[in-house]
Amino acid sequence: MPRDTPSQLTVPRGPSPRESTRIDVCCFNPLGFVNELYVDDPDKDSGGKIDVSLNISLPNLHCELVGLDIQDEMGRHEVGHIDNSMKIPLNNGVGCRFEGQFSINKVPGNFHVSTHSATAQPQNPDMTHVIHKLSFGDTLQVHNVHGAFNALGGADRLASNPLASHDYILKIVPTVYEDKSGKQQYSYQYTVANKEYVAYSHTGRIIPAIWFRYDLSPITVKYTERRQPLYRFITTICAIIGGTFTVAGILDSCIFTASEAWKKIQLGKMH
Repeated sequence: MPRDTPSQLTVPRGPSPRESTRIDVCCFNPLGFVNELYVDDPDKDSGGKIDVSLNISLPNLHCELVGLDIQDEMGRHEVGHIDNSMKIPLNNGVGCRFEGQFSINKVPGNFHVSTHSATAQPQNPDMTHVIHKLSFGDTLQVHNVHGAFNALGGADRLASNPLASHDYILKIVPTVYEDKSGKQQYSYQYTVANKEYVAYSHTGRIIPAIWFRYDLSPITVKYTERRQPLYRFITTICAIIGGTFTVAGILDSCIFTASEAWKKIQLGKMH
């Protein structure tokens, strides 16, 4: 059954209140959106996979130490994933920018940036970082749908403890956009929580890493593009005009009442 879309996943963004009056009066936008929530896997042709795009900079860690590891509840455990990825040296080779595209299974799991795949482990790896992009699935080519498709884009942890691990807990939400012709595009939004910590075991300090732990929401968000009927535009205009006259009447009444009260006060002083 259709329900309202949660605000944290962001519905199509409209104009500000100041802009809306001008736009509604001057022109008629025939396209609108219906937002729905339902339980299903909308992209059944994906083979149980989700494409991931990650772009992250570690300005104080050499590229030969940086690696990507992938694990999940289906038994996948891949250390040092290198397919469709590149490492770009930063700061004269002191740091590294990792860019990669890979796929994950539609089961709970994690992928993490670490030094686990390095031939020799550094003594004190510095995991301070900036996340430029983390997105799942295809990018929606729709200008007026602004959701949490890159919620971690711009996350800056350069001021963090260099020896700390970072946990990003992601809830991935399938998202469908259907245009007025019925064509559908599939993507994923996500919500995120994070924590930072220095971990220890009985053998000493644990090598830090940047963890992205994910789970999939059973709820799908769907944006459906619909042509707005003309009567809705007329109703909006009537509401704006009616509201304007109501506010003007209230202000006029207040001013008149205040004026009469002032006149009575002045007459009282004269007597």
